[in-house]
Amino acid sequence: MDQNELIIVTATFFLAGIVKGATGMGLPTVAMGVLGSLLSPLTAATLLLVPSFVTNVWQILAGPRLRPLLRRLWTMMAAVVFGTLIGASLLAGGDQGHTTVALGLTLVAYAAYTLLTAPKRVPPAVQPIASPLVGLVTGLVTGATGVFVIPAVPYLQALQLEKDELVQALGLSFTVSTIALAAALGLYGALPAGNLVPSLLAVVPALLGMAAGQAIRRRISAAAFRRGFLACLLLLGCEMAFRPLLAA
Repeated sequence: MDQNELIIVTATFFLAGIVKGATGMGLPTVAMGVLGSLLSPLTAATLLLVPSFVTNVWQILAGPRLRPLLRRLWTMMAAVVFGTLIGASLLAGGDQGHTTVALGLTLVAYAAYTLLTAPKRVPPAVQPIASPLVGLVTGLVTGATGVFVIPAVPYLQALQLEKDELVQALGLSFTVSTIALAAALGLYGALPAGNLVPSLLAVVPALLGMAAGQAIRRRISAAAFRRGFLACLLLLGCEMAFRPLLAA
């Protein structure tokens, strides 16, 4: 990368960090959306690995209820790993454009519908079956596109977790997805070692942005957080859906 590209990458990770700190998500999708215009999807995904992992671990450790969340969501996390290992063959092969568009449209529909209706809830009796199924689909999507959002984020939101608990659960899901994606890309021989140094350097602006975003989250109400969270989903879905058009 030349100097201009390095400046763009730094600014991108700072902005993505702000979004993640405020809403608990968005770093991979924001970064993939910007970097996808400069780099190949595979290169952009590998650049994301270290900052995504570090910011997600920070997000987990800053939350209030890690052990209860692990007991509640461990089957979902195990299924995420399994699905990612299967789906990563598509990303390694560079074939993910149509899938990303479909995911973006799904995300837009979900966010718009949820903004206009009352919050939905997954009954406790259904969760033992739903969690591993959601994890498996999330893993397949993660492996195919490098995006960790669908359907994990809507599902975790439907569990009716508290604001900080939801952010911690998202961090847990994204951390598992990041580790699984790195392992899967390495397994398929699609993890360029030369991208690790830029990925390490991207951690600093991502953490600075995340700290700024967390300060914003502490100053908003639960209702405002929900609206901002869903608005972020809506914007991310639009970016994913129109990414091929912007790249054309």
